[in-house]
Amino acid sequence: MDAKHSALRGLYVITDPHLGGGHLAAAHAALQGGARIVQLRDKEATTRQLVEYAQALRALTREYGALLIINDRLDVALAVEADGVHLGQDDMPVPLARRVAGEQLIIGVSAETVEEALRAESEGADYLGVGPMFATATKPDAGTPVGPERLREIKQHVRLPVFGIGGITLQNAAHVLQAGADGICVISAILTAPDPVQATQQFAALWA
Repeated sequence: MDAKHSALRGLYVITDPHLGGGHLAAAHAALQGGARIVQLRDKEATTRQLVEYAQALRALTREYGALLIINDRLDVALAVEADGVHLGQDDMPVPLARRVAGEQLIIGVSAETVEEALRAESEGADYLGVGPMFATATKPDAGTPVGPERLREIKQHVRLPVFGIGGITLQNAAHVLQAGADGICVISAILTAPDPVQATQQFAALWA
């Protein structure tokens, strides 16, 4: 596994404009607690706002030696020199994103099925976000939970790093890791915790 792919494991925290005190506060708490990857996700912000948030997060993640991924927006990822972009099934096709971004940018893809996972791998994706693992309220359009067994099935068919996402808590995270996940993506279980730094530390300890 090359250096780019070897960094794609561990705890991956996704920000939400309405949780954790906003993007910067949430990311800061997560990084203090040991998150290795932060994704900026905001479906409501203007492009100018997204760039401002991303620039602030770029500086913060560099301070902590962590990766910054931008959800959906390849243009914003390139503008702020983020480490990567995460694309859904309805976003820009991976080959086109790769042609625009070059080989160094990390491209992640959401997948619910083995077929979607294999297509993403064949098209040049760097990692997969598989889910929703469990029911989740932070992404209303997430669809029916596929569970850790689907992640296990996908992991058997691809060589890419695979992250479980959707409804993951401290109580069920071990099931996702036991299914073969290289990492887990967390939102509300950290951003709505009474102490987000402590919550992040508890998740990060799962890899200890």
